[in-house]
Amino acid sequence: MHNPIGEKRWLDIACADNLDQLKSAREREQRLLEDELASSPSDEAIVTLNELHDALIARVLMLAENDLARSGLGAPPVPYAYMLYGSGGRFEQTMHSDQDSGLVYADATNEAEEERNRIYFLKLAETAVEHLIAIGYPPCEGNVIASNPAWCMSLTEWAARIASWFAEPSWENVRYLLIAADARTIWGDASLADRLRSRYFGDLLGHPVIERRMLENTLRHKVLIGVFGQLLTERYGENAGSLDIKYGAYIPMVNAFRLLAMRAGIRETSTLRRIDALREEDLLDMEEAMEAKEAFGLFLKLRMFTSVAVEDGHLVGTGKLPASKLTKEMIAPLKKALKTGNKIQRKVQKELQYRFGGR
Repeated sequence: MHNPIGEKRWLDIACADNLDQLKSAREREQRLLEDELASSPSDEAIVTLNELHDALIARVLMLAENDLARSGLGAPPVPYAYMLYGSGGRFEQTMHSDQDSGLVYADATNEAEEERNRIYFLKLAETAVEHLIAIGYPPCEGNVIASNPAWCMSLTEWAARIASWFAEPSWENVRYLLIAADARTIWGDASLADRLRSRYFGDLLGHPVIERRMLENTLRHKVLIGVFGQLLTERYGENAGSLDIKYGAYIPMVNAFRLLAMRAGIRETSTLRRIDALREEDLLDMEEAMEAKEAFGLFLKLRMFTSVAVEDGHLVGTGKLPASKLTKEMIAPLKKALKTGNKIQRKVQKELQYRFGGR
């Protein structure tokens, strides 16, 4: 059983027996981390923040299991794994990340058991998602969430769904495949998710046409630096002067290194670990890897200072760095990092042109 709440720091979370206690623990710990980041943005604070999210989500799953047992549904009938996607799967969440999740459970031996499992795990996922909303995690806007039956299935059903995505490489299916590449088990039997990932990478090797579609998707978001090295900030509206760190810096590098890692059969989900693995495979030289890690580390830190909006009563990160926080001291390292991101995108684009004759 994967257990991210075993650390001593999270004993108050591990011992919480209701959502109010969990919400209070989250708010208290995030305030401490905000103070730490404000005084000296550190890699350690970002790691701690993601460990906090893991601990909270894991405790919610335990409480959800208890709720189902009290309601008469009993304990989980078969092993299962609760998976995170997006920034959660990559261990790159901010203070105000939303829910991107899925659930896979072991196959049944007959139809009656299959129906029992379906009912139980969909109810478990719905309960967990509702609990997470209650402590401040809004649901995924794209409905990539465990309470959606399309993301809560048995191992065999998941394998068939992934095969269908590979068989029909539409834009939407390719997007789902890229989302699935970031899957990380947060609670439960990680071996189930590992078997699913083995099937995923096996199918990837057998469908080379998917590669072009993934490359096209990867290049969709451009790094926001101009040909003369200027920052391409928002020009109009309430965000005028701000820089879209999420889609103009962070996501382009996430996409590029995900694709490079997938092509190499690397199964890491963290972007920084993908960079390390690519270096170990000699697919990046030492200078490229060091520049990439420095740039991506800066983007991770800057995401912590992006503005926040209120949507449906929840605080949601906008991904935009306000003009007031674009200080003179920040401009030079930010431009350097964006140039590195642009270089990585060109590397991927050259690969596209070489393999498929351009776009």
